[in-house]
Amino acid sequence: MAQLSFTEHPASVGETYGEHMASAWGFAARMALGAGACFVHGIFPFLCVTTGSGTIRELYARMISHRLRPSAQSGFGSLESASL
Repeated sequence: MAQLSFTEHPASVGETYGEHMASAWGFAARMALGAGACFVHGIFPFLCVTTGSGTIRELYARMISHRLRPSAQSGFGSLESASL
């Protein structure tokens, strides 16, 4: 296992530790709202019809537009290993 570093990955995407934490928490909050909409949609199929897929598209676009490098590192935790 690679040595734990609180600054290596944030620096690799051009952010400080605090900036990266704020960005990650923003993503988490948005995903939680999208998950809630999917839950509601499961019970009431006529509500939140496109909210889940719209949330995924929004977050993917946000992630790609803020990427500084042409491609992320390969391996666990990289965008290539994500299923978005």
